[in-house]
Amino acid sequence: MPSSSFADALLSPRAIALVGASGDVRKNTARPLRFMRKHGYTGAIYPINAGRADILGERAYPSLTGLPGPVEHVFVMIPGSEVAALLPACAQAGARVVTVYSDGFGETGADGQLRQAALVAQARELGLRLLGPNSIGLANLHTGGILSVNAAFEADTLLPGDISMVSQSGSMMGSLLSRAAARGFGFAKSVSVGNESDISVGEVVDALVDDPHTKVILLFLETLRDAPVLARALMRARSQGKPVIAYKLGRSEQGDALAQSHTGAMAGNDVAVDAFLSAHGVMRVQHLETLFEIAPLASRYGRPPRPADAVTGTVARVAVITTTGGGAATVVDNLGLHGLAAVAPPPDFVRQVAQAGLNIRETPVIDLTLAATSAQYKMLLEQLLRADWCDAVLSVVGSSAQFHPGLAVKPLLEADKPADKPLAVFLAPEAPESLDLLRAGGIAAFRTPEACADALAVFFGAAAQPPVAGVPVAWPETLPRSGMLSEHEAGALLRHLGVPVAAGELLPPDTMNHTVPYPLVAKICSRDVAHKTDLGAVRIGIADEAALAHAVRDMRESVSRLAPDARIDGILVQPMESRLIELILGYRHDPLVGPTVLLGAGGIAAELSPDFALRLAPVSVDEARQMILDVRQTRLIRGFRGLPEGDCEGLARAIAAFSQLACLSGVRVEEAEINPLFVRADGVVAVDGLVRLA
Repeated sequence: MPSSSFADALLSPRAIALVGASGDVRKNTARPLRFMRKHGYTGAIYPINAGRADILGERAYPSLTGLPGPVEHVFVMIPGSEVAALLPACAQAGARVVTVYSDGFGETGADGQLRQAALVAQARELGLRLLGPNSIGLANLHTGGILSVNAAFEADTLLPGDISMVSQSGSMMGSLLSRAAARGFGFAKSVSVGNESDISVGEVVDALVDDPHTKVILLFLETLRDAPVLARALMRARSQGKPVIAYKLGRSEQGDALAQSHTGAMAGNDVAVDAFLSAHGVMRVQHLETLFEIAPLASRYGRPPRPADAVTGTVARVAVITTTGGGAATVVDNLGLHGLAAVAPPPDFVRQVAQAGLNIRETPVIDLTLAATSAQYKMLLEQLLRADWCDAVLSVVGSSAQFHPGLAVKPLLEADKPADKPLAVFLAPEAPESLDLLRAGGIAAFRTPEACADALAVFFGAAAQPPVAGVPVAWPETLPRSGMLSEHEAGALLRHLGVPVAAGELLPPDTMNHTVPYPLVAKICSRDVAHKTDLGAVRIGIADEAALAHAVRDMRESVSRLAPDARIDGILVQPMESRLIELILGYRHDPLVGPTVLLGAGGIAAELSPDFALRLAPVSVDEARQMILDVRQTRLIRGFRGLPEGDCEGLARAIAAFSQLACLSGVRVEEAEINPLFVRADGVVAVDGLVRLA
């Protein structure tokens, strides 16, 4: 047997060994052999069991030694404590990939993580790749190669298709397969990565990009591991036109904690994960059912370009056509929650349709009477799909979908559908036959208004750009290379990057001489005082020298009382700066996705209603412009109700410059913040800065 590639050995092995296979059909360990024989796998299968010569009518072997031929993939179903001793025999048998169903490794805590690390090191020395441990297995539905104990494969028939799934949860992999199969969605490959100790989600995605049977890739994620590998795979998927759709746990604090406890993963920031997925073209859905229901929409239509103007907050304009007003209202309501708008047909379009014999009104939902014929419905649908005043068409079908499936969906199936105008369908009743007809016709159809709106919002959601290839920036030799910088030092670093920073002077402890004009701001400057306001270490609006002396005395007393160990470098004085609005610029080296940059609304109101945009760093000036549009408060400087306009171009340049913290040579910035950043009509200025180094 010629040697196979890693991808073939993983996804399409031609010879498989099942270590720990059982002849007791009641046990999980009997399932892989049963499944593969049931679903027509034609490759070689070698059940391994030292205590039996026969398993389910197949010859069994006592060990991996002396098999009739080499194997490509070994599925291990023995106690975790015995796995390490098995690996040399796997290598000798010719395996390239070993899937470990056994548990008792990284998911159990520190000791298990050490055992897992040792297992991976051993495998690498032997030239093996590990899937798992704690993996429920994988399946190739085109070949019947079911190396899995998941009960979902008990089904009498499996429907091969063009969707593949990678899941960090084994049980949810089976649940999603069964849910999708009930809707007639066929799969190509499904892979449970388990603890992801060696083979990562990214490597599986990379293999699926080259899989001829896979057109759409679904991800069920609990965390991110090995983000650089995943990023490269996602970029390849994007370039090859294979949509990637993800459902990720962790939007809530409790959900994030549960995902971490389940996977043994480190904590990250879900907003940063969102930015990572968006930057690499992944469509992240909020509803589980949307994960597969959106697949026809994603595979049939290319994602639209980013909207040119986000001032209104509208992502896309949807023309809604229906025979059930109430059913349509449920979807329109959900569209609005996602920032999409149901748009009314303009007068010219209404007149055009009337000339063809159908009267409609200028309302956001085009509600046809039951008297409208199938031909009229088809005519209107085709007109909408060619109209330039809407970006998508949504058909909402009422009870006829349940009782007259052929008639209800006939115009949808027969209409001439251009490749550049998405069509989606929501069926108000429970109508499985109509859903099947639409799925077979390649039309995205939804059972719930929530999933329908979720899918359209995700599809039209503007994907961020991947981080730019930053040019290395030299570290200023006068600054320390670790720990917290003082505000004076942070200001010097930000100026070095090209961020406008308020002019200031650092006064020694024993003098008040300076050239900064009054009124001014005075602050305690110390590497040990990060949040000056909390410690009473800042005063604004100081009018003269006497007021400055009084302010300095008060600040010193406050810091001495609240932070007695703080080492004070001196007093930083700055001019009072004017502004139209104040914003926050933040930077964080996220443990999962790496450097991120945030633009957020400033002031007290920002704490009450989060308003921010976050991207992977560094960002281009163009992406910084989009961040500005994404923050609602910036409407106040973008012509809202005739208010004075701010220097948004200067702001974009400052964001891009600040994001270059990701490019500093020889130093890693853990976190940084400009709070506040003042935006004026003629520029921006950072009036307070914080930088903490690794």
